[in-house]
Amino acid sequence: MIQRTLLAGLTGLLMLTPLAAKADTVNDEKAVKMANVAGCFTCHSLKHKDLKNGAIPVGPAWEDVALQYKDKPGAADFLTRIVLEGSNPYASHWKNKAAGIAMPPNAVAISEGDTRQLVFWILNH
Repeated sequence: MIQRTLLAGLTGLLMLTPLAAKADTVNDEKAVKMANVAGCFTCHSLKHKDLKNGAIPVGPAWEDVALQYKDKPGAADFLTRIVLEGSNPYASHWKNKAAGIAMPPNAVAISEGDTRQLVFWILNH
């Protein structure tokens, strides 16, 4: 009887897992709205743009972020931490692609849950 109850409970949990995952996804409109409210587009853009006079943007375009991190293990957690806590000003992974300014901590501008949703959206576009 206990095994049957345990099996039924596990089956129910497995059936609900895809629904929970879908509830955490965010569509394009919601992602852009969250980014606008948090001020992300002050430094970042969605698509890579070459600026006038050879200038480089303050922060990397999100399409460039996705290209660099999409298939790397732990990328979502790493990027979520960077958004919330800020980046290392001495890291050079965006050298000549974005200004050498460190990303400031943004935990006051966006929640961890919204950050995670936005990071997953960026990585999947």
